Amino acid sequence: MSRDVSPGMSPEVSASAGPPRRLVVLRHAKSAWPQSVPDHERPLAPRGLRDAPAVGRALADADCLPDLALCSTAVRARRTWELASAEWDTPPPVRYDPRVYAADVPELLAVARETPAEVRTLLLVGHNPGLQELVLDLAGDSLDDALEPVRVKFPTSAVAVLAWHAPAWADLAPGAALLTWTAVPRGRKDGG
Repeated sequence: MSRDVSPGMSPEVSASAGPPRRLVVLRHAKSAWPQSVPDHERPLAPRGLRDAPAVGRALADADCLPDLALCSTAVRARRTWELASAEWDTPPPVRYDPRVYAADVPELLAVARETPAEVRTLLLVGHNPGLQELVLDLAGDSLDDALEPVRVKFPTSAVAVLAWHAPAWADLAPGAALLTWTAVPRGRKDGG
């Protein structure tokens, strides 16, 4: 996925009424598959432990920090959130919502639409295939062909930023957003 697509607002997004809003979609970092551990309880793998902080740094570098985070209750999603947000001076509030775990697009939309109107940037931390399908469903267009890699794959630690103008999160609708930025931040084995 491209890191050279700007996560900022675009003139194409300002056609609708309402303040600018951004939905940052983050798939949890790489998880482990220990035997006899239920899916919900799976921890991050060593690569996931390296990649999650890299996600936090990438979001900070892109000036794309959220006002609120909604996170799956699964261990791998919670740990991704903890490691990513630890890279920021002041992490925003987080709500752990069991509906995000194994959610499909209608469930994810329902959760996002409950976001308070004062939140301008929302981070959603969850799982595939729901997140990939959500990005494809919401993106009516993209900058610099950012949609193409998302159509192919939305790997662990993938980030997608969708932008639009609307009075409230309840107005979030299929095709209403512009995909402005995608990235798959990776941490180095030496800890960098």
